[in-house]
Amino acid sequence: MSYTITAQTRTEVGKGSSRRLRHAGKVPAVIYGAGKEAVSIEFEHRSIINIQTNDDFYNNDITIVLDGKEVKVRVQAMQRHAFKPMIEHVDFKFA
Repeated sequence: MSYTITAQTRTEVGKGSSRRLRHAGKVPAVIYGAGKEAVSIEFEHRSIINIQTNDDFYNNDITIVLDGKEVKVRVQAMQRHAFKPMIEHVDFKFA
């Protein structure tokens, strides 16, 4: 199964801006990999909350549409809220 997430590049980084994103219903994330510069992104929480329950989400390549350009990534790490069903941050790795 293939998954597609629409995202935007994030210009503000840090704890305060990430909190503002989460209150607005978005998830801060980062894409990194060997030989490439890290990219900070943001996307809607509702676009990931249901698909992350599938096991193949963590094992297969995911397509992120970043400002109109498709990027293939894999999930490296995901931080979840302690008791709410919320995703707080996602680390993606270039595929």
